[in-house]
Amino acid sequence: MSVEMVELLVKAAEPLRPAGVLQQNRVFLDFFWDLAKPDQEVRLKAVENLIQYLKTENKADELDYTFKRLVDGLSHTRETARPGFSLALGQVLSAFKDVSLQSILNRIKEKHNIQAVKKKLARNAMFGNLFGVLALHQSGRLEPQVVLGCVTLLQSLTQHKQHLKDLPSKTMVDILTEIPEEVFEEVLLGALQTDLASAFNTPEQLQLLLVALQRFPQTLKPKKLKKLLGSSTIINADNIPKLIEVLKMAAHSVKKELTLPAVALDLLKLSLKEDSFQLFWNKAITEGMFREPFGVTHYLSFRLLGSALPLLSLSQLKTVLSGEVMMHYGEHVLASQKPGRFKLAPEMDTYVLDFLQACQDSDKQLAVMVGFSSLTHLGLPVVLPVWKVVQHLQPAALQSYVEWLKGMFLQPRMEELLDFSTRKQKGKQEGGDAVFHLRRWIVSRLASIIDNSQVKKQEDLIMDVARFVFFHAFFGTQKASSDIAETSSKPSIPLDEKTRGVLVSSFFGLLMSLHHMPPSDDGTAVNQRRVLGVTADGTMWIYRLVQYAQLLLNHPKHVHRVHPFSPEQRQAWDSMLESVENLRKKGTTAESGAFQQLFLLVGMHLFKAPDELLDIMKDLQNCVDKAQEKKTKKKKKKEGETDEPEWVEVMVDILLSLLSQQNRLIRQVCKTVFASICPHVTAAALTAILDVLDPDKEDEEDSAVVVTDDADKTQKRKLEEDEDEEMEAGSDEDSDGDEAVEEEVDQSFRLELMKVLQQQNALEDASSDEDLDDDAMMKLDQSLSTLFSEQKKKIQAKKDEKTKLQKEKTLVRDFRMKVLDLVEVFVARQAGSPLIIGLVEPLLNMIDRGMSSGSEQQEQDFLRRAADIFRNQLCRSKVYCRTAADRQGELHDLLDKLMSKSLKLSDSSVCLYYFRFMGNVDVDRVSSLFRDALVSFMSRRKSPLTSQMFTDLFCRFPVSADPRLISVLGLHSTHQALGVSFCVCVQGQACVLVLRAMQSRDVQQILSGAKWTKLCEQVTLQLAAVSTHTHTHTHNTQHTHTHM
Repeated sequence: MSVEMVELLVKAAEPLRPAGVLQQNRVFLDFFWDLAKPDQEVRLKAVENLIQYLKTENKADELDYTFKRLVDGLSHTRETARPGFSLALGQVLSAFKDVSLQSILNRIKEKHNIQAVKKKLARNAMFGNLFGVLALHQSGRLEPQVVLGCVTLLQSLTQHKQHLKDLPSKTMVDILTEIPEEVFEEVLLGALQTDLASAFNTPEQLQLLLVALQRFPQTLKPKKLKKLLGSSTIINADNIPKLIEVLKMAAHSVKKELTLPAVALDLLKLSLKEDSFQLFWNKAITEGMFREPFGVTHYLSFRLLGSALPLLSLSQLKTVLSGEVMMHYGEHVLASQKPGRFKLAPEMDTYVLDFLQACQDSDKQLAVMVGFSSLTHLGLPVVLPVWKVVQHLQPAALQSYVEWLKGMFLQPRMEELLDFSTRKQKGKQEGGDAVFHLRRWIVSRLASIIDNSQVKKQEDLIMDVARFVFFHAFFGTQKASSDIAETSSKPSIPLDEKTRGVLVSSFFGLLMSLHHMPPSDDGTAVNQRRVLGVTADGTMWIYRLVQYAQLLLNHPKHVHRVHPFSPEQRQAWDSMLESVENLRKKGTTAESGAFQQLFLLVGMHLFKAPDELLDIMKDLQNCVDKAQEKKTKKKKKKEGETDEPEWVEVMVDILLSLLSQQNRLIRQVCKTVFASICPHVTAAALTAILDVLDPDKEDEEDSAVVVTDDADKTQKRKLEEDEDEEMEAGSDEDSDGDEAVEEEVDQSFRLELMKVLQQQNALEDASSDEDLDDDAMMKLDQSLSTLFSEQKKKIQAKKDEKTKLQKEKTLVRDFRMKVLDLVEVFVARQAGSPLIIGLVEPLLNMIDRGMSSGSEQQEQDFLRRAADIFRNQLCRSKVYCRTAADRQGELHDLLDKLMSKSLKLSDSSVCLYYFRFMGNVDVDRVSSLFRDALVSFMSRRKSPLTSQMFTDLFCRFPVSADPRLISVLGLHSTHQALGVSFCVCVQGQACVLVLRAMQSRDVQQILSGAKWTKLCEQVTLQLAAVSTHTHTHTHNTQHTHTHM
């Protein structure tokens, strides 16, 4: 062993020198380890525990060691550790006020002397000084001389921007905001003289001057400013170029942060204080910042615009919101719609939302809303119609804003809008497009105000908007009337059909919003159901609109219908009103309210499509009359009288007809009406619903939505077959079938082309050396042009036909999804009806068909919906039919059929559903059925059945059932299964099944006493036999492997 190795071992064996109490206190030292951890919660807890420990122990050597460790940690190599040590140092200094801050400052300067440390550690030393000053600042007890020392240290750090950026300057600003004016004047003014005099050099120095002006106006008086800067004010014509350059530098400094530099907002505040806002905004912002290419200087101006909203007066708001900065903002919003562009609009929305939320001046709120609504491009405002900031408008401002929108709709004052479109763009646009764009946006904005439940609006305002939209959608003014406010002013530019189409669509969207609107003074109790779609006095919104429509119809001298009613249509309208009034007189039951809604909704749709809904209105009237007659008296059918459909069957047909229309409100009302007539639904009515959903009758139910002739149906059927083949082959839409069609088309086209060439002798001339003359070439070109034109038309016609059929198919699927709503309602409302039994097999057929159908999103949604109704609402319902005694034979047949189908499905709980209906069960038949299923489950390696099915059988079977069924069906079959020489896993599964059956409370109650004892003995013997068999099988297997 070498001498060096011996010396090394001797040194290692020597005991460490004691280090006082610190050597024995690991708890104390762990605080400093926790301060360096990245988890902020751990660091904060360590600071709290450290201070508590120091106060409790009160040991001088530990306190001194604490300051040493904390000062050393300020330049920690781990960036997340530095704030922890800085915070701890500040809190300890705050807790122990007898410690001199000057001594700690001297320690910081000595430990983190940039000139003394190695070059690679200089950056850490810079941060050590910075975080040391921050700690002293956070102590809350800065002394004048310490303040001077901190500022001097920070000034020396400002030259290291590549590492510290603007942190030293920001720290100086924070110090200025907390010291008194006497300290600034006596101590710091001299030290900051150079920085204040160089305010126009950098944004940081200008920010320092602006903060000093805000905090110490008595010290920095105009005379002092003139001495420092050469002028008594900051913002003047001479200083504007300097301010522009500083703002540009500030804009580039926050390019990554995407924020507004504080110096820009402080300059804006100073301009308002010095009464030089117009000079600053027009010269520095509008003319100065927008000279630069589009980029950070523009973004600074936009952010400054949003931040200025709470600071400006009403006149200043109107000036700014109608100036060039707003036009540049509109150009940015338009350009940012392209993908990949930066979007500042969300930030501007936040600025506007904060302003409206804090501002209580209705006039200022209105000015901001009008300003942003007037910013347009080719007549279309750049702000989206749905703007959530509207919810913070005061009621007075909201009312004035709605009046402004209505006035701009009727008299579009395009010259008042701030339109930033170019002359070239305006030249390409047709004359009325700008007005149409503006009116369409206004209608959408009015509808969004009503639709937004967060907007504080009165019922009069809601009704005013609804009346306005309805009137101009379907009526026009002939002469003003005091009873109709909408006739007080006519549109200065007549409404065209496109605008009326937008109004019609928006009106029925408003009906949907009103249908779900709670009352304005909603005082509903917590446990009480809220009534939607009514006013404060309980009147339905749609009823009030129908009354308004009746008022308009009764004033033909003052208003006129755009498309007048025919006498028959007017009679249908009047009969609808009469029926509604009769229903209102009979009470406010749920059924009466549902029928009223249906009448009123169909009545309002008479204005939109009177020809389509006229027959539905008549059928609905007859249907309600029959329903009312049936309630008052039961009429006996006379001999020889022809059978008429029940009123509920007619009502179901009406609902199906209404569901074929693309209207969400109609869908909601139809569900409500069907829920009210569910107790009266007959088998025929339910069959009519199921026929629509029956996949085998798809062609028949197509006629309820789309009218096509036989050729269309044939083509549609062929198209679907082609699509199915393509899906099975895994190809795209335009492969396989389409390619075959194209080949046939190409062959036919080729023959036609050959005929044209032969007629012009082009083929013969092609074989010779002579060319065709000019006349022959002209004839050939004309013939070829005609042929190719016809071929192109044929191809386009086939594409159009395919698109049409695809649209029809989409409509049919959408219609079937709506009809599925009725099935869901019936299952939920009539779970105990015998008719519910007839839903199981059709639902299974739908699911079975859907699993093998196309992969389109609509088909998948329909399949999920049908499966949800079947599994979660039908099979797992807690209410079952108790009156199916006369259908026992039918139930047994269905059980047999569905059990065989269960072997092909992943969910077999449907058999248990039928099982719950059976009061007097054919034990032998049902036992045999489930015994065969259980044997199949135990004997097949991949059985679609699950043990949960048989577990449910034991758990969910009624207590009143025959006990023999449990013993024969479940346990006896299982015992036989256990006796068979199955694999070990199957035997284990069978044991678990027996265990679950015996744990069932129902089984224990039914097989109590001697039966239970006998059963336990049989199970014990059987389990012993299985255990012996398993042990023997395992021993033989091991013996065989050993010999091998």
